[in-house]
Amino acid sequence: MPQAIIDKETCKGCALCTAACPKKIVVMSATELNKKGVHPAEISDPDSCTGCALCAVMCPDIAVTVMK
Repeated sequence: MPQAIIDKETCKGCALCTAACPKKIVVMSATELNKKGVHPAEISDPDSCTGCALCAVMCPDIAVTVMK
């Protein structure tokens, strides 16, 4: 089963990955803050991830890894 993994401490909160996700399961955390003081991206429904890796391609900080 493919899975996107987001390094929440590397994430700068730009939200490019949320716009790229065709399933709209990459969202910005509403409650969590990382060390940079931003709300990092998170996967709202990991079981729905298809492993397309569009979120990883869009991430300018290489904070997303997709395991196939």
